[in-house]
Amino acid sequence: MRILLYVIPLAITLYALFDVASTPQDQVRNLPKWAWLIIVILFELLGAIGWFIAGRPKKVAGPGYRRPGRVLPPDDDPDFLKNL
Repeated sequence: MRILLYVIPLAITLYALFDVASTPQDQVRNLPKWAWLIIVILFELLGAIGWFIAGRPKKVAGPGYRRPGRVLPPDDDPDFLKNL
């Protein structure tokens, strides 16, 4: 049980670090990407929580929004229907 007190914060920090690194620069909110990387490295768990709350891009679902990797049939694909 004590090991979870070390493993869970480490896992959250590593996840945030890789998430910051893989997020495109133009989608990062409030600070530059390099600043978020430094914050997550220096402040570990608090930096990771800050990234998830204030820096991570918001997921926007609107008309024509498709999740990556999802295949739509032609009759459900708004881009296909526009071109008819």
